[in-house]
Amino acid sequence: MTDAFRERLARQVAGITPWDEQEAAHLAETLAWIASGVPLHRADAPDVPDPHLVAYTVVMDPDGRLLLVDHRKAGLWLPSGGHVEPGEEVWETVERECRELHMAARPGPVAGRRPFFATATRTRGAHPHTDVSLWFLLEADAVTSYDEGEFAGIRWLSPREVLDEPAGRLDPHMHRFTAKLIDAVGA
Repeated sequence: MTDAFRERLARQVAGITPWDEQEAAHLAETLAWIASGVPLHRADAPDVPDPHLVAYTVVMDPDGRLLLVDHRKAGLWLPSGGHVEPGEEVWETVERECRELHMAARPGPVAGRRPFFATATRTRGAHPHTDVSLWFLLEADAVTSYDEGEFAGIRWLSPREVLDEPAGRLDPHMHRFTAKLIDAVGA
């Protein structure tokens, strides 16, 4: 990992406008982590080093519905996403993860190719670790097929339907992301 990558990543993170105090804290924590010089990429699955960098891809259709995937390993409904690999730019991770949904990565109008939201989240399960996640908002006309090895299913939900979902079934920050999105687009 180069200093240039760290600088580009820090600019992306610094460019995110925090929606609430929790996101502001996550952004500050993330910027300090990037500047610390520690490894940022996962070297050994599932949890080394702790933390490591993730890109989430939140897909929105023309009707404003969001795509969530039933992630087999996490046991939660999440946006699609994955770990940023060494030597890979964050947008390249977004493009790679979109291929699992059999779609092209098409930047959304709210943030373009920039991350819209950021979180630092402790995972659940046998090997808990912290995922530092940059959330990208994409647009797609339709996604009907997906990587069935990774996802047990997919669902399209309006932002209001996402907010009506029990928090324990979703990524722990999905409600906050959705509220930020509603504020941004006025829906």
